[in-house]
Amino acid sequence: MPKDISNLLAADMTYLLLATGFMGAMTLVFFLRMLVRRFTSTPSVGAHFSPKGGCTDALVRELKSARKEILVQAYSFTSDPITYGLIDAKKRGVDVKVLLDKENETDPHSDLHIFLEHGLSPLTDHEHAIAHNKIMIIDGKTLVTGSFNFTNQAESHNAENLLIIKGYPELLKAYRQNFEAHKAHCKPSEVKHAEGQSHGRKVA
Repeated sequence: MPKDISNLLAADMTYLLLATGFMGAMTLVFFLRMLVRRFTSTPSVGAHFSPKGGCTDALVRELKSARKEILVQAYSFTSDPITYGLIDAKKRGVDVKVLLDKENETDPHSDLHIFLEHGLSPLTDHEHAIAHNKIMIIDGKTLVTGSFNFTNQAESHNAENLLIIKGYPELLKAYRQNFEAHKAHCKPSEVKHAEGQSHGRKVA
């Protein structure tokens, strides 16, 4: 083979290898980015406000997206859409854990009895004057917090705020540790009735 042709073929092969290597590298980058998107959350913060600002709807959407675990700390619980959002998640196989303030045991408007009837078995925090947290941790990736109680009053009448925070693993870790610390001193919940008090459906 003439030397010129040999050199030309060698040059062509070099360019071909470079092009193949470049395409392979781009393909690898594409798959790595796809894996990152699949297993991590892009940092984001969504802010919602009440009254009638869509806090409940935003929270229910997050509950519908849950696949593995929902951790809840709540002061008051009277919102049926949120209550049944948690119940539906449990029916899908999601591990739902709920910590409530002790007042839910005696509040006739609380959804505690609905949780118990559907086997969620909330725990009650008697350790503090008020267990005033309003927190949900969803699949270890999404944090819901703010002043917004999980109640009809908070959605329809109160001035409240709700933050939905994603993609901040250190923040999620801190809130999860706080959840576990409170869970450790909570007790199984039970509905308690004041003397002469009937246990009807809530009206709040």
